[in-house]
Amino acid sequence: MNRLISFLQEDLALPDASISLAKRQSENSTSTLPIILWQYGLITLSQLDRIFDWLETA
Repeated sequence: MNRLISFLQEDLALPDASISLAKRQSENSTSTLPIILWQYGLITLSQLDRIFDWLETA
């Protein structure tokens, strides 16, 4: 999870507040962090694709 957070911060330049919101929501949901970021409009569909590509190689 920490590597994913680093990727979101460094490669996608997501604000800490966006990541924190998604982390809180993921605790109460069956959705994964990337899906929640996308559902809340915090990342674009292309960014979601980049995250999934990164997860496949990580």
